Amino acid sequence: MSYFVTGATGFIGRFLVQELLQNRKGDVFVLVRKGSEARMERLIRQWGYDGRVTMVKGDLSEAALGVAPEWVKEHQGRIQHFFHLAAIYDMTASDEQNETLNVGGTRNALELAADLDAGIFHQVSSIAASGDYAGFWDETMFDVDQRLPSPYHRTKFESERIVREESAVPWRVYRPSMVIGHSETGEMDKVDGPYYFFPILKLLRDYLPSWTPLVGVDLGDTNVVPVDYVAKAMDHLAHLPGRDGEAFHLVNPEPQRTVDIVNTFADAANAPQFATPIDREVTGLVPTGLLPRAIRPGTLMKGALRTLPARLALRETIGRLGLPPEVVEHAGFPTTYGARITTQALSGSGIAVPDLESYADRIWGFWEEQLDETLAQDRRTVEALANKTVVITGASSGIGLVTAHKVAQAGGIPVLVARGKDKLEATRSAIEARGGTAYVFPCDLSDLDAIDDLADRLSSELPSVDFLVNNAGRSIRRSVKLSHDRFHDFERTMQLNYFGAIRLVMGVLPRMRKQKFGHIVNISSIGVQTNPPRFSAYVASKAALDAWSNVVSSEVHGDGISFTNIHMPLVKTPMIAPTKIYDKFPTISPAQAADMVVRALVDRPHEINTALGTAGALVHTLAPKTAFRVLNMAYKVFPDSVAAKGGGKKPVAPEPTTQQQLLLARLTRGVHW
Repeated sequence: MSYFVTGATGFIGRFLVQELLQNRKGDVFVLVRKGSEARMERLIRQWGYDGRVTMVKGDLSEAALGVAPEWVKEHQGRIQHFFHLAAIYDMTASDEQNETLNVGGTRNALELAADLDAGIFHQVSSIAASGDYAGFWDETMFDVDQRLPSPYHRTKFESERIVREESAVPWRVYRPSMVIGHSETGEMDKVDGPYYFFPILKLLRDYLPSWTPLVGVDLGDTNVVPVDYVAKAMDHLAHLPGRDGEAFHLVNPEPQRTVDIVNTFADAANAPQFATPIDREVTGLVPTGLLPRAIRPGTLMKGALRTLPARLALRETIGRLGLPPEVVEHAGFPTTYGARITTQALSGSGIAVPDLESYADRIWGFWEEQLDETLAQDRRTVEALANKTVVITGASSGIGLVTAHKVAQAGGIPVLVARGKDKLEATRSAIEARGGTAYVFPCDLSDLDAIDDLADRLSSELPSVDFLVNNAGRSIRRSVKLSHDRFHDFERTMQLNYFGAIRLVMGVLPRMRKQKFGHIVNISSIGVQTNPPRFSAYVASKAALDAWSNVVSSEVHGDGISFTNIHMPLVKTPMIAPTKIYDKFPTISPAQAADMVVRALVDRPHEINTALGTAGALVHTLAPKTAFRVLNMAYKVFPDSVAAKGGGKKPVAPEPTTQQQLLLARLTRGVHW
């Protein structure tokens, strides 16, 4: 059994191909236009099925997709499944773009499928084909005299009509709703749908407490599904016998209010949420359904949003935050989408739409770490980092990983350093897939000889060493009374956090002196300012790095070299994962921490502190006895973990977090306890 797939480099396409490779036998032929070969080669390596995926050169805008006649003749009658996914999925795209790619592309794909005598033509349509139809629309419905309010709606309807009326081979149609990131990894390749609201949520998160009451409006219903559900469902439905000539709705069968979707992501972002004092429960008391459609409130509101003054107002307000006026206009769907036939067809497969609440944090995390382009749009950031090499240790996860993505977004060149080469290569591939550049230098930063070799390579192989971010670190949470027979805890933390860091700095200083420029960013800890109990090994190593940097700063100032020490608050990274009590603690995200690192690279201050860290240092200076009294209270409130007590490798259920612990953690947000 062989497959032909258009749009395999697209978001849904690459996950569908992965499902076909994992679950089915046979070759997969993928259409690749000129200029996309490198991207497809990266995907083929990522899929890992050598020899089963073959690129076929062609173009969506050409007759029969521009595939060579010789290739068609050779494979005639051998393609059982022809999947057509290539299209433009953009509410802001022009009429001409939509016509060429969605309508013309479908006709050309049908022509090739007929020439190949394909078994089944699988058309990926969209619920956009329903247009502005007000009411229930299921898989059996298509042309119900719906109004098609945009080029995207019109061309998705038209391309499906062409398949239904003109296909020379049996066909099946799939209508996904708004497709968002992967429910397990959060992976997404562009900003679309609810993602347009994310910059606003980030702004609210950064400047307002999460409990701040906000007033919103009822924007109607929407419908979102994760890409992995769509790919799995398509793979299953495509191979069911006797389902030709049917359409399938890949939608959430439960209606989703747009404001509820936004609030779910606001919760994931720890941002304030919106209340809607006037929503459909209030407006529903008025029998607007009896009114002519032209004068219903929803119709009037959408009409008002299409006027020039409204578009200008939206463009100059929310548009400046990344939310296009066209998206607001189509935020709510007047249609309710039935999926009874699709649900029955998937019965017994284990494939179902997961609850958004179960994976919203992954969607938000991926966007914040890899898709948020706030820094890339900042002129000062781009000017400071464009074409500059930024060496980042601990770049395989957490703060280092996200910092690498943000540096690349701003035009910088991240140099990825960590022990795990595979993870670093995966990060480099992700950066290159978005047009960036990155270098990989695997190194065990607890090995001083390896660090010397790394410094030599960095100095000789890179065009320059402009910035160094000392991010790699080890944290140990254990009271001193449990440490009498564990002196190696202190040796290990000093080895990586202090000796490894200064060894690398000293190794690249000659190159920086020669350049007459260099900036070193040390990821220190709020603990250096607040001295929390149970962190004597960790805090001491970070304090040592602070002190060394402060002394050396005066010696290298005349060489154009400077340091920034970031006293980082508690960050939700793999480093704190073993301390289960932190699961319920208020933390900042790796992306928020990476924003602090980028600020250090751009502004190059001597220190970056939090208000709480500064207050802690001040209390220790002015009233040390009081500070130690308070810290002793915290010492009694937060016990040693099971691991710190020598719980071994046997899994032990963590002790429940008490209200007293949560209250103290919230009052001292960001401090390691």
